[in-house]
Amino acid sequence: RPSPKNKEKPEEATERKKNIMTDEIAKAQAAKPEEITLFDKIVAGQIPCSKVYEDDLALVFKDISPTAPVHYVAIPKNRSGMTQLSKATEDNKALLGHLMFVVGKVGRETTELADGFRVVINDGKHAGQSVYHLHIHIIGGKQLGWPPGTD
Repeated sequence: RPSPKNKEKPEEATERKKNIMTDEIAKAQAAKPEEITLFDKIVAGQIPCSKVYEDDLALVFKDISPTAPVHYVAIPKNRSGMTQLSKATEDNKALLGHLMFVVGKVGRETTELADGFRVVINDGKHAGQSVYHLHIHIIGGKQLGWPPGTD
């Protein structure tokens, strides 16, 4: 990121955002469901993360490639076959409800999100999903554009 003395020009910011989006789309196109995902390794403590919230069912941590001043990822600790939202079954309803409750709780308790936040679930490669472990992005800390992706 540029320092305050070295402000990024609008065209440089646009180009940087295009490069980030291109990288994420490439990751999503190449991603495949795995037996053990990056998020499983985070839950197991094999990969460190900056935890924001944790309980018996859910973990929320800072995204390593944030798209806004606040960008968290909420995951079920046991994905219970939920590689994607579209793969959820009747048995997953309570866990899905709990995850949404946790997202709201984190939003309420994070000062930088007091004026609002966006919740995003990418489902499949056309949506940009690059890790096949259901996860919910919590994005905010600034005015977000509409439609999504225009900020």
